[in-house]
Amino acid sequence: MVGEGASVILAMSGGVDSSSAAVSLVEEGYRVIGVTFRMWEEDWSPKAAGLSARCSLVGVEEAARAARVLDIEHVVIDLRERFHAQIVEPFAREYLRGRTPNPCVECNRLVKFPTLIEVAEELGADAIATGHYARICRDGGGAYALLRSSDRRKDQSYVLYGLGREQLSRCLFPNGERSKGEVREMALARGVAARESGESQEICFLCGGSYRDFISRHYPEALAPGPVLDTSGVKLGEHRGIACYTVGQRRGLGVSAPRPLYVVALDPSHQAVILGGREEVPGKWLHAALPHWIKGEPPAASFEAEAMARYNTAPEPCRVELCGDGFELSFERRVWALTPGQHAVLYHGDQVLGGGVIASVR
Repeated sequence: MVGEGASVILAMSGGVDSSSAAVSLVEEGYRVIGVTFRMWEEDWSPKAAGLSARCSLVGVEEAARAARVLDIEHVVIDLRERFHAQIVEPFAREYLRGRTPNPCVECNRLVKFPTLIEVAEELGADAIATGHYARICRDGGGAYALLRSSDRRKDQSYVLYGLGREQLSRCLFPNGERSKGEVREMALARGVAARESGESQEICFLCGGSYRDFISRHYPEALAPGPVLDTSGVKLGEHRGIACYTVGQRRGLGVSAPRPLYVVALDPSHQAVILGGREEVPGKWLHAALPHWIKGEPPAASFEAEAMARYNTAPEPCRVELCGDGFELSFERRVWALTPGQHAVLYHGDQVLGGGVIASVR
């Protein structure tokens, strides 16, 4: 790891977390260069005036103000074209396929961290940093490992599992050992957080609106109607587009039944939404494709671990079996609403082993 006096490229969104990270790095003696990414600016949502629109000009202005207060350099990089091609378009395509994506994982892997490293190399900086709640350490062999945050309620290691050891060797996460309250107090004490920002798990380009509203505005072809079926194939009604539904959903189904019904599957080939009872919602097994292992390889062909199958959930004990294009997970107890398109992230205690994209469930 780098030390005092080194130069660090810090991603600054204008929110409390990255502003507090800037305070911490400055106080530790680093030469900090703040970088704000301009990714999405269209005020399509009536809520876009709020700070949930981190990628908008509001975030740029807040980050610039924090940089002035701390007397650090600040630059703005326009990533709108790259972000749209690598994140927004695939996000919409996944919904058209009847899947529920997590664009934050892909943004960190494909856009945010690669760009930070590019900037660091261009400017000759020693390290990069973000305001994420996660930790980095050296394992027994001296290699870098990704760990969960000390504040479990704010842990963001899930969305960082796509990073590799080379990237981790250049990363600093100043908030990893702090609680959200401590982070907020640090930012407010230095006057670098003018107002509270939304929670960082919000999808920035939704600008505080719903993904359904976003898709209906930008990808209306995803709203083709189709049948609502039960698990035996009986038609229960019509839906307004499979992109409006996700596995485990109960509200807004538009059908009446003598028992509570949930979305148990989406069938894009027939434009069908499949409903069933709570016991039919997938929760015991999944197959994940496109695996990524932080060490570069899995621990073994078969091993015990804990897994998060959705962001901001508790890791659940599971059995991992490698297969041709990824791995399979069998959970010890039922996990609510395993959903294709989400990411299954594997842990051994606090350490992140890797993960993959959920392809099928049952």
